[in-house]
Amino acid sequence: MTVSESQRVRSTTVAGVIRGGRIAMAADGQVTVGQMVMKQGAEKVRMVGKGRAVIGFAGGVADALTLLERLEAKLEASPGNVRRAAVELARDWRTDRVLRRLEAMLLVGDADTLLVVSGNGDVIEPDDGVAAIGSGGSYALAAARALAQHTELDAEEIAREALRIASGICIFTNDEIKVVTLP
Repeated sequence: MTVSESQRVRSTTVAGVIRGGRIAMAADGQVTVGQMVMKQGAEKVRMVGKGRAVIGFAGGVADALTLLERLEAKLEASPGNVRRAAVELARDWRTDRVLRRLEAMLLVGDADTLLVVSGNGDVIEPDDGVAAIGSGGSYALAAARALAQHTELDAEEIAREALRIASGICIFTNDEIKVVTLP
């Protein structure tokens, strides 16, 4: 199958929540090309840094995996310091001629830190420990914030339910949800 410019690849909704000394990151599994769903169960969240951090990605998969490898190298150089690794990745991403062309966003965190990292050099830490990226990110973010403010659900339950709610609104998000947590 050939993908033309008009058949843009759309995929992913990722939400991260820090609560009660834990982080949970959830992502859907849908990959959409143009108006066709190409995959239902893609894995877009995973543990990195020898189990010390969790990452979720949205955007071009090859681009995101390239960035994931770079982030893992940064985490190896700064074990246990997610913030420093994310800032160094963002700097490289923005200044390197090859990396600059990569189209993806990352959500990176550990039990204390949740960060949104972009190719513009942005490293954003939300005030409330809740963040989301991707096609349905705004829906998942709204749902997660409401759940965090008005329920006693734990981080994993909030992240999962936020994705479930987003999947009912965003046509580029499905309910094949994977959640990764760190204590």
